[in-house]
Amino acid sequence: MNNPLLKLSQRIDYTFSDHSLIELALTHRSCGGKNNERLEFLGDSIVNLVIAEALFIKFPAAKEGKLSRLRARMVKGVTLAELARDFALGDFLHLGSGEMKSGGHRRESILADTVEAIIGAIYLDSDMDTVKGKILQWYDSRLKALSLDDPLKDPKTQLQEYLQGKQDPLPKYDVLNIEGSAHEQLFKVSCIVKDLKNTIVGQGGSRRIAEQEAAAQALKLLGISLEPGEELIDGK
Repeated sequence: MNNPLLKLSQRIDYTFSDHSLIELALTHRSCGGKNNERLEFLGDSIVNLVIAEALFIKFPAAKEGKLSRLRARMVKGVTLAELARDFALGDFLHLGSGEMKSGGHRRESILADTVEAIIGAIYLDSDMDTVKGKILQWYDSRLKALSLDDPLKDPKTQLQEYLQGKQDPLPKYDVLNIEGSAHEQLFKVSCIVKDLKNTIVGQGGSRRIAEQEAAAQALKLLGISLEPGEELIDGK
């Protein structure tokens, strides 16, 4: 295994026996020929099952509709893309020349699809118990942070949907600074929104938290409030 893939193995905490599987999982359809779309299909089904079971166990009193909405939140593209950024997955993608020029290694949909493809690849390389353990490891902090009392639209999601409704450009997030040791880092992230004159800065113990804080500030400045219990999709 070459050094880049060794580095990725360390980040996802899994070493492939069949190196061709991880190479395929990292290959976007823009490369033509063999690509990760079939692995993505497989991984999507697996992550939905694993997260559904985890939520079923974590919230024994929750009704089906609530569990469905929580699962939708956990396996949506935004969350999968956050996992990809945690692994700096964009550094390892195989993209066609067009996607490379247009910044495909940062595109949320490509990052999310690649995470699903990696999940499918791990399953084929090992077994269901192993891939389940990896998914639960990657999702650990997010699952622990879930509460039935939380609004199901996080600030980033609500801001994105608000801007999409106006057909405005989506917010642009950039990491400004990372301070502290590896286990006590403080991220500072900027957020640029078309309708707001000034750049917003959020901070937190991870990039995800800092982005959420920045989005929450943007919503407040735009005069938008998130009602407790507001849901992602219609349900029971």
